[in-house]
Amino acid sequence: MIDLHTHTFFSDGALVPAEHLRRVEVLGYKAVAITDHADSSNMDFIIPRMIQAAKDLNPLFKTRLLPGIELTHVPPALIGPLARKARELGAQVVVVHGETIVEPVAPGTNLAAIEAGADILSHPGFISEAEALLAAQKGVFLELSGRKGHSLTNGHVAKMARKTGARLVVNADAHDPGDFLTADMARMVAFGAGLNGEEYLQIQINTNAFVDGLPLIR
Repeated sequence: MIDLHTHTFFSDGALVPAEHLRRVEVLGYKAVAITDHADSSNMDFIIPRMIQAAKDLNPLFKTRLLPGIELTHVPPALIGPLARKARELGAQVVVVHGETIVEPVAPGTNLAAIEAGADILSHPGFISEAEALLAAQKGVFLELSGRKGHSLTNGHVAKMARKTGARLVVNADAHDPGDFLTADMARMVAFGAGLNGEEYLQIQINTNAFVDGLPLIR
């Protein structure tokens, strides 16, 4: 199991990174990215502390902690500059909070995230075919979300990915201990979106390859 979109109490989650990591270790996770919500006001506070947590915890846990960030409700014009700054600060996983249908995300956010080369466009709502095609070309993962509300458009996202060749990832968007996905539930998220076993296996292959390509922080 790998999850590339989760939250701690550095934004609106419930746990400190150590407990967060321990809980997914018990579930058998290979890696988890902590991607707390950020904009220009707090990104330079969160990322260095998450890198320090990774340095402290990775030698002691079976599950690997990936320090990341989720740019959330950032105006589209700022997404590119902030994504670059996040990488300069050392974020290994850059997520952009996509145009979910259950929040008033600014139109143009999906396109700006893809153009910025974010690693993951989370819960992208009714993403267009043109945007999905660009995501495929730029290697941006489109998220199938395990979170209530955000998951309502998973079927559409899967359809656009299948049509364009965009890569998919299954994430919990976990905020509380009960949000973490088991392996069986992650599979059900994918199948519920209309994917088959071969397509879900490809998600796992792609996600593992992404994580294996990142340098280990310890």
